Amino acid sequence: MEPSSSPARQAQALSMRLFLHSLGAAELMTMYLGHRLGLYRVLGEGPVTGAELAARAGIGARHATEWLEQQAAAGVVEPAGDGRFRLPEGHRQALTDATSPFAVLSLAVLPVAGLAPMLDRLVEAYAKGEGVGYDEYGEEFRAAQAGMNRPVFTHELPRWIRTALPDVHARLSRPGAVAIDVGCGTGDSSLALALAYPFATVHGVDLGAAAIDVARDRAASAGLAERVVFTVADVAERPGAERGDLVCVFDALHDMSRPVRVLTAARDLLRPGGCVLLMEPRVGERFTAPAGEVERFMYAVSVLHCLPVGLTGDGDDGGAPAGTGTVMRPDTVRRYAERAGFAATTVLPVEHRFHRLYRLDPPA
Repeated sequence: MEPSSSPARQAQALSMRLFLHSLGAAELMTMYLGHRLGLYRVLGEGPVTGAELAARAGIGARHATEWLEQQAAAGVVEPAGDGRFRLPEGHRQALTDATSPFAVLSLAVLPVAGLAPMLDRLVEAYAKGEGVGYDEYGEEFRAAQAGMNRPVFTHELPRWIRTALPDVHARLSRPGAVAIDVGCGTGDSSLALALAYPFATVHGVDLGAAAIDVARDRAASAGLAERVVFTVADVAERPGAERGDLVCVFDALHDMSRPVRVLTAARDLLRPGGCVLLMEPRVGERFTAPAGEVERFMYAVSVLHCLPVGLTGDGDDGGAPAGTGTVMRPDTVRRYAERAGFAATTVLPVEHRFHRLYRLDPPA
């Protein structure tokens, strides 16, 4: 019998692992079809046969039947008798309710429609040792990224500020309070802050004009356009006249080519007594291999997106772009914050599988 560490056993183990990865990738693609074609929406209304799904979703009957059976085989839907299939309630929340804290469909969209179409461009960028611009990733990537973070901003962010930053909570609860959301994207974090703090004005700033257009539409639809102002701007170049009680940079600093310059600008945007709040991936304190599932996910996203994006444009002080990548460890955050002139960097006592929060305080 061969030892477990033999080359043959290693090859067999890797073969099985790659098969399971291929299975998972293929099933994500079928879920993407369900998303794009509105099949989960129809299933969310009640059990259906293949013919009923086809008629209500406007797809081929044979296609609908095969897709339903595949989803049942994968454990996403379940047989309901009489040739019908149903979506379990928990799966309905996860796949059809974008406001649910369990919304996960963006996890299928991100790799399939957000990252896979970029592979040829990534091959070119890696071969040339260059970056890839954020806007090159397109609308589906931006929507998926926003969808992944939306439950966090909607359901967790206000509670985190209230419990982990009580002084900030008190300041934002007063008339005239101002929060500045740097790298706001399509505005979910800005809108969540405005809803949680009705006396506050929120300024969302992002480089992406397309994302800001979406954010403005969403603010108008929510009746918040008077209190939530979105601007296309590079904070590293133009801090602006408004100062805030809280400046936020959520899940964005690791993508930036000039993170120290952005943090310096964020510090300059603070009112006396204010602080900067960062949300960054919850990666390990140091490199380990093999790593856990979360760290593996962060590294994969870094290779395919965050590192190439962070290698575009100029870097801090006119040097090379930072190229930080998704796996920005706490020591890196502390180093960037110190270079930006902050006196203290505190990891906040917030438990989340994917995110870690940091409070940055300027000198008194």
